Amino acid sequence: MANFILIGLCIIAGILFRKNKVLPKDAHKGINAWIIYIALPAVSFKYLPHITFTRELLLPILAPIFVWLFGWLYITFYKRINPKMSLATAGGMKLTSSLSNTSFIGFPLIMAYFSEKELAIAIICDQITFTLLSTIGIIVAIKSSQDQKLNVGLVVKKVLTFPPFIGCVLALVLPRFLDVSVLDPLFDKLAGTVGPLALFSIGLQLKFGGWFSELKYISIALIYKLILAPMLVLIIALIFGLTGIITKITIFEMAMPTLLTAGLVADQYNLNPKVSNLVVGIGIVLSFLTTGTWWLVLTYSGLV
Repeated sequence: MANFILIGLCIIAGILFRKNKVLPKDAHKGINAWIIYIALPAVSFKYLPHITFTRELLLPILAPIFVWLFGWLYITFYKRINPKMSLATAGGMKLTSSLSNTSFIGFPLIMAYFSEKELAIAIICDQITFTLLSTIGIIVAIKSSQDQKLNVGLVVKKVLTFPPFIGCVLALVLPRFLDVSVLDPLFDKLAGTVGPLALFSIGLQLKFGGWFSELKYISIALIYKLILAPMLVLIIALIFGLTGIITKITIFEMAMPTLLTAGLVADQYNLNPKVSNLVVGIGIVLSFLTTGTWWLVLTYSGLV
């Protein structure tokens, strides 16, 4: 229950702070900088060095990739039949419809619906998701931005200097040569700031005014994110006869709403931030209903 209260409290606090003008207009940008440059790399150092990879973990490794690939095709096809959609809007929708909030929404919901010990599986999905955002996601953002032209040097620079990607690589490499476990309490504290601050930042930016005019784009993104994406992974599991708790947690993670950082990147590259933030915010609200439905399917259907 505390996790549900925390999620609601942080978003509502952000909305109230914005409405009452308690903080400067662009305060969310400073918060976003902390999340991207400090907190997210700490998440990698907190979890990655402690994971032992086995063949059974292939599904949580591959599921975010499949969801991203089919999401990219889904939005690309939609733009082709709706040529009036801007390149920036399409780029924002690719980011917000194809990357799951596997950590600061996913982790609390997994503990609420399953148990804390299942977080090890969720962590794998989370790191793959962040890697996708740090690499392919940044490429899509650059290519879709109206302010920048895509070139190899720029792509390589953006990818290699994206702090979460650097944190992920260092968390995989450094523990092989140095004992960083002494810093675990520090990483734990820093990583703990991601959820509250990211949710608070979304609340600061979230405006439901004018959402009806963007309903077409919002619904297209959320239909894929909340329904089609987990259904895709469920179908893959059924085809290959995959069952058990690893499969259930993986499907459940892919049913999460949009990765908050994807919304931050969309805002950073001016990829129709209004639509992107509405997809993030409305998706979080709706996910409390849709994830409950997916839990019922995974628990009582007997499919996996």
